[in-house]
Formats: sequence, C-alpha cells, structure tokens
Amino acid sequence: MILNNNQLSSTKFIQDLSFSSEGAEVILGEILKPEELVIPLAPSATSMFGPRGACLISETGPLWVSDTGHHRLLGWRNLPTQDSQSADWVIGQPDFYHEGQNAKGTTGRATFSVPTGICACGPGLAVADAWNHRILIWQNLPEDSNIPADLVLGQANFRDNEPNRGSQIAAANTLNWPYGVFYHQGKLFVADTGNRRLLIWLQLPTEIGQPADLVLGQPDMISRNENGGGSPTAASMRWCHDITSWGDNLVVTDAGNHRVMIWQGMPTVNNAPCAVVLGQKTFDFVEMNQGVYLPSASSLSMPYGVEAIGDWLLVADTANSRLLAWKQPESILSLQGAVADAIAGQIDFKSKGENRNFGLPTRDSLNWCYGVKVCGKTGVVADSGNNRVLLWRLK
Repeated sequence: MILNNNQLSSTKFIQDLSFSSEGAEVILGEILKPEELVIPLAPSATSMFGPRGACLISETGPLWVSDTGHHRLLGWRNLPTQDSQSADWVIGQPDFYHEGQNAKGTTGRATFSVPTGICACGPGLAVADAWNHRILIWQNLPEDSNIPADLVLGQANFRDNEPNRGSQIAAANTLNWPYGVFYHQGKLFVADTGNRRLLIWLQLPTEIGQPADLVLGQPDMISRNENGGGSPTAASMRWCHDITSWGDNLVVTDAGNHRVMIWQGMPTVNNAPCAVVLGQKTFDFVEMNQGVYLPSASSLSMPYGVEAIGDWLLVADTANSRLLAWKQPESILSLQGAVADAIAGQIDFKSKGENRNFGLPTRDSLNWCYGVKVCGKTGVVADSGNNRVLLWRLK
C-alpha cells in the first residue's frame, strides 16, 4: 500500500496514485510458508535468487525478470495471474534447473554474470550484464528460450568480459559493472556504476562496442574516480544505479551518495550538474539517512530503483526496505531536500526493518527492494531480499 505523509492509514490513498491495500496481487518466486525458515534457492521455473530488475513490456505482457543470483533472465509470455506462476522462457542457462555465471562456461551471446537492469529498447530488449561488464541488446523482443543477443556494448565482442576492456582507465566504449539501463525517445542511458558515471547514446546503437556520446558524473570519458576525484557536488556520482525521465527531466539514483539526482531537462553537455537532489539537503552532504540511524520522510539509504508515473516519482529506498513517492511540483527546483508524499512497505516514515520489523514476508512488505517499474496499472517491484517479484495493482 502507499500511505499519505499526513495521514498514515492502510486505507488512505493518494489522489491518482495508490497501490492496492491488500498488497501484491501476484507474487512471483517461491513463497515462504509460516512453518518454513528459508526459501528454496535452487533454480527452477518458479524460483528466483535476489532478482534485481524486471520489465513488463505491455499491460498484458511479456514480462522479463533479471534473476540475478541465478545468472539468467526469466520470461513470461503473458502477464502472470497466479502466485509462483512458472516462467515460459529462460535465457542464460540451458534449462530452468541450472545456474552459474555464464552457465559455468565461456561468455557468449546468451550468457550472463549477474544481470541487473532491464528495459524495453525500441522493439527489442536491453540488459545490463553487470559482471561481464557489458550491455546486451536484442533488436527484437526475444520470444523463446536462449535467443542470442544482437549487439553488445562495453566489449569489442561477445567473448570478452574484462572491466574497461582490461584497462585501468575508462573510455567512451568501455564499461565497469554497469547496473542500470534506460531507453527514452531514441536515446540509450546506462548507469556505468563501477566507473561512477552515466553514459548516454544519443541514438540507439547499431554497432558492437559503439562508444557513448555523452557522460555525466565525470569530467571526461576516461576518468572514473569516486565523486569525480573530489568532494560530492551536483555533478558527481558515487554509485549510480537506475534511470528514468520525469516529465522532461532526467532522474538518476546515486545509491552511494544516498540521493536521487534530478536534472532540469535532458543534459546536452558532458558532466552537466543536476538541478536538485532528493534524500539530502545539500549537494555536498551525502550521509546515509542524512547522518541519522532512523530514516525520515526526506532521507534515503542506498536508493537503487526509480520510476516515473504521471506526476509521481517512485523511488526504491533499498536499504530502508521501502518505496517513497514524490508528487511533481510546478517547479522541480522546489524539490531540493523535499519530504516524500507517500510511502509503501513500512508503517511510517521512521521505520526501516526488513519485512517491517524483521518479520516474515507478507504481500505488502519489502526486504531490500532493488527495482520498481510501472506499466499501465501494474507496479513491478524486484523485492530482492525476499527472492521474489511483486506485481502490485495500481488503482
């Protein structure tokens, strides 16, 4: 459920944004029973291990999930309607019952080592293959198991998997632990987390290893130091993870600095500073929960996921095991350090325990939620600590 900042109630909804008060409509992954202490992690067509991202292509499907710990993608042809519904497809393993980095073999066109971010990319699909230090792109949406990717970014071919292609410096055509990927109005955005930067391709790449056109978070394409080698600023990043557009504005989660960065419009030059941040009062202060143990309505702790839906911005406040929502004001400049308008996953803004006070998972609890995406009336939450994906109906 999403609860109002002014009236915390399990039945209070926020204008045009609300999750069902009954919790997730569908839970994908093995469901922990009251008499069980652990959830089985062995790979199958129903189980997941620490999923970090998911993408619902249309309101009726398909749905693709990055089953991160099993080093594979799981695909459902149609939007699942039942708990623990079996996936229809797998990419990255020979079948549903195997796991291991690169299928315990060599890197290829349909293998993964810690897949994370995933998004629709024109008519196709893009996946951040984090520990292979690359982005895989399918030019058309895969509709079967182990369809090979058409393009790779960050590497010169589909076999190599060294960070920054084995160099100690970055380049416009290299990646180091890329986590997030986002496609918007013909542009491809990649959170190149290990290089502490965001890369932008102004057009959807068409060549293997194609270099990026713009960089944010660093002064140039070869630098890769934390916060640009200095103190935190409006332009620097520590661990960027996810990307979205909110109206005409670019939004990036900077988990390492415990903040969300918002640019006024889409940047057109390298190292452009953001306009405001959420989670911190100033650009140079970057403490977890603003230096206080307990969170508040304006603080964040390792926010990984972000999504925009209409006037609302949803943030997966990962280490606080909650979702926060902000309503877009007339000017985004008024958002600097603003308090959230709504919360889900916790009973109030001062709570932070996994599954609400470290209990068993429920249909409306969260445990280190890494990703949140919305398609139509369905919110898709990668509830990584509970080894599941939640399909939450928006009202």
